[in-house]
This record gives sequence, C-alpha cells and structure tokens, in this order.
Amino acid sequence: MAFAGTSLPLSALGIAISVYLPRYFASHIGVELAVVGAVFALVRAIDIPLDPALGMIMDRTRTRWGRYRIWTVIGAPILMFALIMLFQAPEGSGQLYLGGWLLIMYLGTSILGLSHSAWAATLATNYHERSRIFAVMTAVGVLGSVLVLVIPIVLEQQGLTDAQGVQAMGWFIIGLTPVAVALVVWRTPEKITVDVGGKHFNLHDYWALISRPNMIRILLADLCLALGPGWMAALYLFYFKDARGFSTSEANILLLVYILAGFAGAPSVGWLANRISKHRAVMVTTTGYSLMLMMVGFLPKGSMMLALPAMFMAGFLAAGFGVMTRAITADIGDEVRLDGGKERIGLIYALTVLTGKVAGAFSIFLTFTVLARVGYNAKEGATNTAQAIHNLELAYLIGPIVFVMLGGACFIGYKLDATSHAEVRRKLEERDALYDEAPIIESVTATPGNILPIEPDASRP
Repeated sequence: MAFAGTSLPLSALGIAISVYLPRYFASHIGVELAVVGAVFALVRAIDIPLDPALGMIMDRTRTRWGRYRIWTVIGAPILMFALIMLFQAPEGSGQLYLGGWLLIMYLGTSILGLSHSAWAATLATNYHERSRIFAVMTAVGVLGSVLVLVIPIVLEQQGLTDAQGVQAMGWFIIGLTPVAVALVVWRTPEKITVDVGGKHFNLHDYWALISRPNMIRILLADLCLALGPGWMAALYLFYFKDARGFSTSEANILLLVYILAGFAGAPSVGWLANRISKHRAVMVTTTGYSLMLMMVGFLPKGSMMLALPAMFMAGFLAAGFGVMTRAITADIGDEVRLDGGKERIGLIYALTVLTGKVAGAFSIFLTFTVLARVGYNAKEGATNTAQAIHNLELAYLIGPIVFVMLGGACFIGYKLDATSHAEVRRKLEERDALYDEAPIIESVTATPGNILPIEPDASRP
C-alpha cells in the first residue's frame, strides 16, 4: 500500500490532463479547439524518443539509493513546477506557452511513471504476485482520481466556475505529489537485479527487443487499450453535456462513479486472472467494457438512475484490463532478461508508455479536429446544430469500442501463462544465485601499474 503511493498523483493527473485541461485551455484560456488538439499531438510526438532513453538510463543506474528509487525523487519537482505553470496559466496564453509546459510536465510524469512500474516489476517476481501488486497500485490510483474528481463537484456547489475547479485540481495534485513520493521512498526497499554478460545494449539489441512476438503483442495491445479510453476521455464532457443532456455536476458524478468502480474492478480482475490467466482476463474485460459503453449510448437522455450502473460497470472493467497489461509486461520483462542477461524492464515499460503517449496525442488531435470540421463549437455557452451533436455521439462511441476490442484480440494465441512463466523464473533464480555467490571479476592486474580489462563471461559466474 505504501509503495503504491506514486499512483495517487499520477492517476489524479491522468484524469485532469485527459478530461479537463484540454477543455480548460480551449474554453477558458482562449486557445482554438483545433490548435489545442494539434499542440497536444505535437508535444507527444516530440516526447516520443524521451521514454526509451529514460528507460535505458534507469536500467543502467546503480546507486546506494537503488536503481529506480533515485529517479522517483528526481521526477517529483519537475512535475510539480510544470503543473503550477499549466493550471495557473494566465488568460490569453498561446500555443507556445501550452506546448512548452506540457513538454516539461510529460518529462516529470515519464520519470515518475517509468520508475514506479519498473520498481514494481522487481518487487513482485511471481506470476500471481504481479496481478496483486499491480491491482493494488491501480486501486490506490483510483483513490487519487476520485479525490481530484470530487474537487470540481464540491466547488460547483459553492458557486465557483469550471475554470476555478480546474485550477483547484492543479493545486491538489501539486500538494499530493511530494507526500506520496516521500512515502514510497521511505517505506519501500529496492533490490538491484543481477546483470550478466559484458555486452552493451546497441541498436541491434533494441530492434531484437521490440521485434519479439510477445513484445509486439503487448505494444499493440497497449496502444489500442490506451487509444480507446483516451479517445473517450477527450470527448467525455462534451458528450455527456451536449449529447446526453447532463449538467456539468452530473457528468462529473458519473465520471466519479466510473473511476470509483476501479476500487472493486482492479482486485476483482486480478482475482479472475489468477484463475483463467492474465491474457484471458484482458479479453473478458475488453469485451464487457465495449458492451457497457455501447449501452450508455442507448439510454434515455439525462437519466442518472440508468447511467450510473452502466458507467460503474464500464469503469469496473476498464480498471481490470489496465492492471493486466502492466502485469503481463512485467512477465515479458523476465523473459527478456533470461534471454539477454540484463535488466530491461525500465526500457520495456518505457516502450509501453510511449504507445500510451502516441494514443493520447492522436485521440485528442483526431477527435478535436473532427469536431471542429463538422461545425462543433466548444466555446462556453455556444449552441451546436443537431448534426454536430450527432457526429459527437458517433465519435464518442465508435472509436473507443473499436480500439478496445482490437486490444483484447491482440492476446489471441498468447502463450506466456503461469506455467511457462514459472519456468522462466526458475531459470532466472538459478542463474541469479550463481552470480550472487560468485561476483563477476571485471579486471585483473597484469603487471604493476597496468590494468588489463577482461570482458565478463556470460556462461559462468
């Protein structure tokens, strides 16, 4: 529970950035709708090479603070400073202001998110343990999302504006970040896994990594499973207010229920995965999620009593497939370390984060661009035509359902289940024990004053 603390600000920020910040800059700050989408897409594109580079640097880090713990400490102040500038942006700020501070914010979130996921993979090594630890991380993250969603609901009841609610969200995340990070660093130990072999990672190894069949599966699945909900999040407030007839407060309550359902969904799907395997759990949850999302579109407009259970079930299932893909990634990391001899989990998580960033960028860019071209007006108090509202409904439903179902289909024929992973772990533990007992000698003295470097031999300790 203490280790999961980093999930609090990261999950809260995920909601604020995907649902509220684009609309805040378009409606309150005054940046054109299509420009907001383009800036988010451009920043994500610039940010794409950052995550693999960070992952490789983290995997090579060895300090008395550990391999990933030190990066958790580094990421917090970077993130906090960028959030101050974004959520307190002065009216009239332009696209350069938005793009510059988004880039710095994504640097901070990348450092915190990568170090947290990679650290989790080294803490839990058993197939079933990983389902549990990532479920706990997701459930704790749900708490962060719920807390940040309560803020605009409470402030609206007190007569404050939507913009003031978004600004309050920012201050909450800024204050929560150092507390959560301090708890993680203080309470959680870290063991640096053993590296074997003397070869450095090069471009050929990078290609060999991403071309592995299981890596292709998880990257494609992660891309689709990020693009679907990201697409939905970008249009959420527009859809529920203009197409479904809910007030801002009611839409926030429905979103709160959707997120809160993850408290039950994450551990429940973790339990299911330990009985039918993780990849099958992904296929079950993606199918159920698509059905629930489809149901929302057929419910009577403005009916909270009918929308609440449908949104709860959609959130319940969405939390589940998010947990499973992160746990599956950790299992694939073990497979990679067994074959290559070196820890690459930071790089592997960086690649999955990269797919999420690509999905996030394109979901905002595509949806905002489409809405702008069909005549949808995002300005506060604007009136839209029936055709524009209809196109909004189509965009909200079709995109998420198609991509989420494709994400589940990526695991058809997947073979790394509990039995095969147990064999991978057995081989890793046998090799790690040998190297722990007899450390590699990296140099010997040939003659006085002359050091002869010796490449470590991967075949023996």
